[in-house]
Amino acid sequence: MKILGISALYHDSAAALTIDGRVIAAAQEERFSRKKHDAAYPANAIEFVLRESGLTLAELDYVVFYDKPFLKFERLVESYLAVAPKGFRSFSKAMPVWLREKLFLKDFLLKQLKELDQGFSADRLLFSEHHVSHAASAFFPSPFDEAVVLTLDGVGEWATTSVAIGRGNRLEMKKELHFPHSLGLLYSAFTYYTGFRVNSGEYKLMGLAPYGEPVYRDLILDKLVDLKEDGSFRLDQRYFDYISGLTMVGKRFSALFGEPVRRPDKDPLKQFHMDVAASIQAVTEEIVLRLTRSLRQEYGIDNLCMAGGVALNCVANGKVLRDGAFGQIWIQPAAGDAGGALGAALAATYLEAGQERTPHTPDSMHGSYLGPQLSDAEIRAELDAAGAVYRELDEPDLIAAAARALSQGDALGWFQGRMEFGPRALGNRSILGDPRAGDTQKELNLKVKFRESFRPFAPSVLAADAAEWFGLDRSSPYMLLVAPVAQDKRRQMTPEEENLFGIDKLNVPRSQVPAVTHVDYSARVQTVSAGINPRYHALISEFKRLTGVPMLVNTSFNVRGEPIVCSATDAFRCFMGTGLDRLYIGSFELLKSEQDPSIAEDYLNKYEPD
Repeated sequence: MKILGISALYHDSAAALTIDGRVIAAAQEERFSRKKHDAAYPANAIEFVLRESGLTLAELDYVVFYDKPFLKFERLVESYLAVAPKGFRSFSKAMPVWLREKLFLKDFLLKQLKELDQGFSADRLLFSEHHVSHAASAFFPSPFDEAVVLTLDGVGEWATTSVAIGRGNRLEMKKELHFPHSLGLLYSAFTYYTGFRVNSGEYKLMGLAPYGEPVYRDLILDKLVDLKEDGSFRLDQRYFDYISGLTMVGKRFSALFGEPVRRPDKDPLKQFHMDVAASIQAVTEEIVLRLTRSLRQEYGIDNLCMAGGVALNCVANGKVLRDGAFGQIWIQPAAGDAGGALGAALAATYLEAGQERTPHTPDSMHGSYLGPQLSDAEIRAELDAAGAVYRELDEPDLIAAAARALSQGDALGWFQGRMEFGPRALGNRSILGDPRAGDTQKELNLKVKFRESFRPFAPSVLAADAAEWFGLDRSSPYMLLVAPVAQDKRRQMTPEEENLFGIDKLNVPRSQVPAVTHVDYSARVQTVSAGINPRYHALISEFKRLTGVPMLVNTSFNVRGEPIVCSATDAFRCFMGTGLDRLYIGSFELLKSEQDPSIAEDYLNKYEPD
């Protein structure tokens, strides 16, 4: 079965192509359009996955959309009717878009697909439910033959939290929580309240949390969330505005916490905002832990799969792992809506067509390296067109030069192999740095990424060395688990340092690798194995030989508000417009000192802040 999956028109549009359940290619539209979280029909992503598979649309068995628009429209109308006449402004803004595009999505999709294949027929276009797509994306690529599948997000059609049981090639949906009671929307409400952008700023809220104390945890659980022992919950809608209004929270919400919504362009981050972030993170962790404990007890299955936007909360994921209710956990690396495209294709493969399934170890995602790959000839042509100065190196010399530069404190762009699918850069479209340097986090954030100084960076560590440096007894290839730094790698704090509050904690080194050690002694770990990414593994191994440290600082190759780089031209522009010292792209080395400075763009103002 040759199947194309599509997610589109809400946020993070994407396309994925599978053949007999094997994941061939997948990519987000934003990487090609250069528009962050692009929601448009993913024409470029579709063109890529077809090209990568060597197929035309006419050769596919099915095209599958990742949710059902009529059910979503039903939820929208019923929700507005439930609060009418309140919410008319929001209703009047939403309806034209629905009546023009989303309600008649099948006709829209057929029109787009017929541009690629005039003979494409309606019976080859399928629709999966949103949470079925998420659950399929989590279970079917996992290494498990049997698992509990937990999906947590904002909202699909009606479902906001769902539980399924996966066995073999089957997936049985067991139970759901419905809109407006949503853990994803609760977290997004606090994202909005603290002045960050919904659907992109949730990472910032999670990164801000360790700088605060969860002093509002009990207030949230007392006033906003009615949380049951089994993890089910209801939200008191008097405090929220996402059903009837144009914002996430109302005046009652602000009054509860005693502060107005923070205006990011005018109001500085205060200790209050850090405490709020710590509080909602603690509540989120409590809800997820109650859910996972009750699911383990109810179903007696030792394996857990997770997907949905909340599954990208790697701090909560780490708590679930260390809690031990489930012995094995696997999380879809593209857990958000983009991954729904892959899930839709896999749902059709197994649930509709009945394809046989054989789980693979470590999984079937190929390291999530599922995007475009450029040949050296293609890279050379783009660099020449951009006016770049470069030299070509064989692989041993390239690895040696990059590792030596990193050991001397250089920040470099690393563009190799196939682009990652999902929100994380996993060593193919990455900015790399030395984890030993105490100022690396602040310098990379402010001079390279142009973003808030508190944003944490992740370590890419050799899989064989991970347990020595972190409290992690298994692989974490997708950077979805936070683990504590090993006790013997930590630095003893002085009494004065222990008494610091908020952002003042940032510049205090806490371990032998301060650039990747967060203020609570945690790290968002990516383990790297030679079998999955040999060139990146070789680079880290050479850095270890030079320094004794088996890891690098890894962050995505982009600046604030920009999608991760996709083409060689994207990479060169970002290299020239930021404080990066070097770029290693394919077989080529570029030094900033050798480039024509007039080529550089104003990258600081090129992209809208996210």
